[in-house]
Amino acid sequence: MRGAAEGERRTGALTVAAVYGAAGALAVVALGWTEWHGVREPEAALAFGVLIAVGEAIRCADVPPALPRASGEHEQRGEPAPVAAAGALGYALLGHLDGRPTTHGVLQVVTVVVAASLAGMVPRLALGCPADPGHTARRVLTVAFAATCFQPLHHTGRLTSWFGQGAATVGYLLALLALTALCDAVLAAALARARTGWPYVPLLRDELWALPGVGSAICATGVVMALGVAVAGLGALPVLSVPLLLIQYAFRRYAGIRATYRQTIASLARSTEIAGYTPAGHARTVAGLSRAVGRELGLSEPALTVLEYAALMHDIGQLSLVDPVPAGATEPLPGAEQRRIALLGGAVVRQTGVPAEVAVIVERQADPYRDQPLTARIVRAVNAYTELATVPVAGPAAGTGGPAGTAGAAPLHALERLRLATARDFDPAVVEALATVLSSPVRGRSPLRTRG
Repeated sequence: MRGAAEGERRTGALTVAAVYGAAGALAVVALGWTEWHGVREPEAALAFGVLIAVGEAIRCADVPPALPRASGEHEQRGEPAPVAAAGALGYALLGHLDGRPTTHGVLQVVTVVVAASLAGMVPRLALGCPADPGHTARRVLTVAFAATCFQPLHHTGRLTSWFGQGAATVGYLLALLALTALCDAVLAAALARARTGWPYVPLLRDELWALPGVGSAICATGVVMALGVAVAGLGALPVLSVPLLLIQYAFRRYAGIRATYRQTIASLARSTEIAGYTPAGHARTVAGLSRAVGRELGLSEPALTVLEYAALMHDIGQLSLVDPVPAGATEPLPGAEQRRIALLGGAVVRQTGVPAEVAVIVERQADPYRDQPLTARIVRAVNAYTELATVPVAGPAAGTGGPAGTAGAAPLHALERLRLATARDFDPAVVEALATVLSSPVRGRSPLRTRG
C-alpha cells in the first residue's frame, strides 16, 4: 500500500507540474511577445483587463466549511469569479470593436488575462486571502484554448466564409465555449485528484454536473460581451456584467446559508457528546472518514453531503438510553438493541428538517449489510472501525509485531476485525475502501502501515 501511495503522490506532483508548467510557459511567451510587438487596440485591452481584475478582486472567497473534510481541505463548487471568467472569454472571442475588425491575437489575450489576474490578486492578498494558483493556471490555459480556436479563423476571414455573419457564427461561439468549459472541468478534476488523491471519474462527474448552472451563464455572457462590444463599443461591458454580479451575490448568500445549515447539524450532533453518551469528537471523526470512503467508492457530491449528515447524527438515538453505553460503543450491543437505537435516532432526525435520505441511513445502519443502502454500509463500517481503533490492544495484534497493550496497534487490529466480519456484518468493498483511505497519506492522514 505504501508503494501505491507513493505512486499517487508522484502522479499528483507530475500533474500539478504539467499544468502549472504549461500555464507558466505560455504566460512567459505571451508577455515577451506583447512586450516586443506592443499592445494592439489598447483601449479594448485596458477595458477587458480592468473587468477581469475587478472580477478577480471581488471573487467569492471559499467559505470555510463548518465540518472538517477528511482530506483537511474544503471543496469549491462552480466558478468563484464569474465576472472575470466571462470577461476573459469575451476578450478571447472579440473580433470587432465598435464595428471595426480587431487585430490582437492569441498571445495578447493571454497577456491581458495573466496581467489582470495578477492585478486582481493584489487586493485579496493584502486582505490576507489565500491565492489560488491552480485556478489562475486553468484560466490561462482555457482562455488560450478559446482564443486559439477563434482568433486565427477571424483574422484570416475563414470564420466569416464558413459561417457567415448570422446565427451560425453565434452557434460556433457557443459550441466553442462549451468545449472550453469541458476542458476547464478536465483540468479542475485533474488538479483536485492531484491534491486529494480521490478517484478521478467522480471528481470529473461533479465538475461536469456543475457546468449547466453558473457555467452556462458565464459562457453565454462571454459571447454576448464579444458581440455587444463589436456593435456598441466598450461602454456595453459594465451593463453586460450586471447579471453576473447578481449571480455572484446570490452565490455568496447560498454559500453562507449552506455553511450555517451545516453548522446547525454539527451542533445537534454534539448533543450526544455533551450529554456524555459518546466521546468528544466521535461524530466528526466518523463524518469525515465516511465522506472519504464515499468519495473512494465514487459517490456523487449530493450523496456525499447526505452521507456526511447521516454520519454526524448516527448516534443521536443513544439519547433515549437511561444508562449510557460504555464509551458510546454500540457495536458490541445485541443486534436488536442496535436496531432499536437506530430507529429512535431516525425518528429524531426526521424532526430536524434534514433530507429524508439522512433519516433512512440512520435508521438502517444496524440492519444486515446486504439489506442496507451503500451509504448506511459506510456509516456502519466507519463507526465500528472508529470505536475499535480507540481501544488499546490487550495483546500483540496478529501479524503486526506490535507490543502488547499499546494503542498504536489498535487501528490495525480494528481493520482486521472488520475484515474478519465481512461475511456477516460489513460490506467487503466498503472495508477495503476504508483501508485504502486510511493507508493513503495523500488524503491527509498518517499512512496505515501494512505488510505487502
